[in-house]
Amino acid sequence: MSRLPAVRPNLVVLVLALGGIVVSLMQTLVVPLIPRLPALLHASAADSTWVITATLLAGAVATPVVGRLGDLYGKRRMLLVSLVLLVAGAVVAALSDTLVPMIVGRALQGLAAGVIPLGISIMRDELPAERLGSATATMSASLGVGGALGLPAAAFLAENTDWHVLFWTAAGLGVLVTVLVSTCVPESSTRARGRFDLVGAAGLSAALVCLLLAISKGAAWGWTSGVTLGLFSAAAAVLLLWGWWELRTASPLVDLRTTARRQVLLTNLTSAVFAFAMFAMSLVLPQILQLPAATGHGLGQSLLVTGLVLVPSGLVMLMIAPLSARITSTAGPKVTLMLGTLVVAAGYGLGVGLMSAVWQLLLVSAVIGGGIGLAYGAMPALIMGAVPVSETAAANSLNTLMRAIGTSVSSAVAGAVLAQLTVRFGPAAIPTEGAFRLVMALGCATALAALAIAAFIPGTGPVRPRPVPERAMAGDRS
Repeated sequence: MSRLPAVRPNLVVLVLALGGIVVSLMQTLVVPLIPRLPALLHASAADSTWVITATLLAGAVATPVVGRLGDLYGKRRMLLVSLVLLVAGAVVAALSDTLVPMIVGRALQGLAAGVIPLGISIMRDELPAERLGSATATMSASLGVGGALGLPAAAFLAENTDWHVLFWTAAGLGVLVTVLVSTCVPESSTRARGRFDLVGAAGLSAALVCLLLAISKGAAWGWTSGVTLGLFSAAAAVLLLWGWWELRTASPLVDLRTTARRQVLLTNLTSAVFAFAMFAMSLVLPQILQLPAATGHGLGQSLLVTGLVLVPSGLVMLMIAPLSARITSTAGPKVTLMLGTLVVAAGYGLGVGLMSAVWQLLLVSAVIGGGIGLAYGAMPALIMGAVPVSETAAANSLNTLMRAIGTSVSSAVAGAVLAQLTVRFGPAAIPTEGAFRLVMALGCATALAALAIAAFIPGTGPVRPRPVPERAMAGDRS
């Protein structure tokens, strides 16, 4: 039998984490353009919001589907497919001057959302036990790192170049990562058995589109409007039918019996609640920083400065990854997750009182980032410790999806709070200082709720070594 090519763990981790950062960059890429999108795309303000919504919906649909395809047909293969879609979407957006092609491009970019769970799953298959904890923690942190670095970089490009350069830059980064993955990341021999569940994929996709569309557009359409209530009702009905189908098909898209295991179920629930808390910071801090100082509670900073204030949170997430892995290896991932939620709650608690100076928001951002790094590093370990190797990508993808749902709900709730508690400033209404403090308090409360849920996860001790993959390892020389 021919010898498989050697795996160089450090290089594999570096390439996969870079892929995660590039994909997460796509989430903040258009933030500097949001106020200008109607003029740039010759569309109304309401229609322009589909540039954001399309990415959210495509990512939610793609994540569980791509995860299952990875388990069945190869995780590296689906990782490359996702990256090619990202590049294609960036090119379409870069060539766009009107709304429809921009929406198409952003939807294609959203289809790459499965890169991070696929990367974590490849790590489980290919890395030795002593590298796995820190590697998966780093991969999880890449989500926050990309988001934090993306805003100042995008703001700088948007202010100093033609806006199309944002997307050409994204395409270039996507090509770079695609080449690196194709040359440096091995394909795992681990495969799930069975066929791809087309009916299950269609059902879950329809339910997620209805649910997330209602959440993201409910404020604009009215929470009690017929369209919003109809979408929520349709989501509930389709999910019930989907669950019935998944329990009866021989090869389900999501193994609900595995998902119902206490460790998996409570970890996913904790992830959704925790994601609500995590995202609240992204909605409050930029607004406080950019509101005019004349309002009495704004700091009057530029978008570039705002982005730079958020950078430390991403860097802290990355630096905290080894600590997250060390705590997990000695005390267990449950302890790490609970500690992370506690740190985030403390960060929001600080935020309730500290929002009158840039340094204060830097501190709040860094503390919350540290908690996110701890918690996100532990979630994959909890999931992978309770599912078969053949379902790793699907299980991690479902966990990522739960986080996406949590952030969507956070955006809707925080947006509603900030829209209701306003004060007149010139011709416009702006959120009051009390509204910002309330959202911070909600972030603290939901982080504590995540802590309470995590406490009921079955006691998981230190992560035990597993057999090294049957592949020549060149770890220490990489």
